[in-house]
Amino acid sequence: MTPVSIFNDVIGPVMRGPSSSHCAAALRIGRLARDLMDGEIGEVLVEFDRSGSLPTTHESQGSDMGLFGGLLGWDADDERLPNSAQALSDAGIKLRIETVDVGDPHPNTYRLTLKNTRESHTLIAISNGGGMIEVIEIDGVQMHMDGGYHETLIWVPSPERQKDERQKKDSESFCLSSFCLPDSKTIIHDLGNQQLLQVKAAQFAATADLKPISIKKLSPVLPVPSREDIRVPFTSCAAMLAHDGTKNTPLWQLAIDYERARGNFMEREVIDKMIEIVRILRKSIASGIAGTSYEDRVLHHQSGRFAEMMNAGRLLDGGTLNRIILYVTALMEVKSSMGVIVAAPTAGACAALPGAVIAMAESMHQSEEDMAKAMLAAGLIGVFIATRWTFAAEVGGCQAEGGAAACMAAAALVTLAGGTRDQAIAASSMAFQSMLGLICDPIANRVEAPCLGKNVMAASNALSCANMALAGYDPLIPLDEVIDAAKAVAHAMPREHRCTSLGGLAVTPTSLKIEERLASLKKNCGSCACR
Repeated sequence: MTPVSIFNDVIGPVMRGPSSSHCAAALRIGRLARDLMDGEIGEVLVEFDRSGSLPTTHESQGSDMGLFGGLLGWDADDERLPNSAQALSDAGIKLRIETVDVGDPHPNTYRLTLKNTRESHTLIAISNGGGMIEVIEIDGVQMHMDGGYHETLIWVPSPERQKDERQKKDSESFCLSSFCLPDSKTIIHDLGNQQLLQVKAAQFAATADLKPISIKKLSPVLPVPSREDIRVPFTSCAAMLAHDGTKNTPLWQLAIDYERARGNFMEREVIDKMIEIVRILRKSIASGIAGTSYEDRVLHHQSGRFAEMMNAGRLLDGGTLNRIILYVTALMEVKSSMGVIVAAPTAGACAALPGAVIAMAESMHQSEEDMAKAMLAAGLIGVFIATRWTFAAEVGGCQAEGGAAACMAAAALVTLAGGTRDQAIAASSMAFQSMLGLICDPIANRVEAPCLGKNVMAASNALSCANMALAGYDPLIPLDEVIDAAKAVAHAMPREHRCTSLGGLAVTPTSLKIEERLASLKKNCGSCACR
């Protein structure tokens, strides 16, 4: 598998919508499906397994919005996304969504059947959390696509059925030469009387000399491309400590070293990429405090009133924690109004890390570059989590989202304070330890509450653990072991508590009434994206 990237898997994507697992991932799946049809789609059948998370969440948590936008070729931060259902209809694309009993092992599995006047194709893909995806099957052929390569699919007659000796040699020559291209790999799928050549490379394969049955070109959907034979210096916290030894290199520098190897970047490029993300986040925070509105949401605008009370000295003295609460809630309100946010590490937990980092850095009069370095330190902790486990609440409950965000934010805050590598790791371990077992139970099937409170809790936890680590508190359990423990807890967690809207606060009488009210509002206004 391709090593995790901070900008692909951990801090990103830049997006709109309530959930990265639903919105951004579905959009990326839709983009690949669109390419499979050469951009010409007449009909789409979408099937969700009854035992997965999507039958109860695909509409309210943004899977439909993202998937439709992807089928239309849009980006994850496109301002038209809330109206993608209407746009799909306006484009003349017929849509059916059905629930089926197929026993898909992953709860976030998308089964698509796509047709136009010339051809029909099927695609099966999964959302892995934080907007990351994997295509696992096309037209019944098992394969792996992570969205990081230029993927060229070439159907040719099998060698024994090729009557034209020149055609046979061309095919064999192509397969051999494609292995010699920089950062490329060809996988041959034997289909009996045909072969499917899957070429993964930094550019589409040249096929002029072939006489294929069919060719499809699927463009990458990730910001940091994949390539073959990537060598990263470490993939776990223990390996990082062994690699760095007694140098005690700051965590942010180790993060840069990692991402330089993963993405083939220069050091300045890594920092500048994160500064760009920080600027997007600061703009979103400001727009959240100024006020947001959206009809299909559980909570109204509240952060503006918090700002007024805080500035007037009418809140309890929480110091910088009050500013953190303000920024966290502002970001959550932007998310709930379909504004632009950054999944860090997910949309459901998008506010704890950046809200804590930006609020604390501003209070300390630090620069955007300081904020970026803190975010990079957090990103490296996220690499360890994503490599060993997941950010998907559908797999691990909110401990995979809010717990991970707290873990990452604690390291970032220690970094802002000038703490050491080991203090940052200790803070991460303590923060994650206190959030094991956290369930995902969104009220009214929207990713707003108790998500708002959980983001605030994650940020508050991160601040507490950062100060504890700076004071020398002992985390006892190494970070890698804490991540493994969270994974084990997830396996024991009931399905109802893993983002299915079938347990916890999601099934309280009040939650069900709110859901009914919002459904009625949407029906009466006649739009899937009423404002």
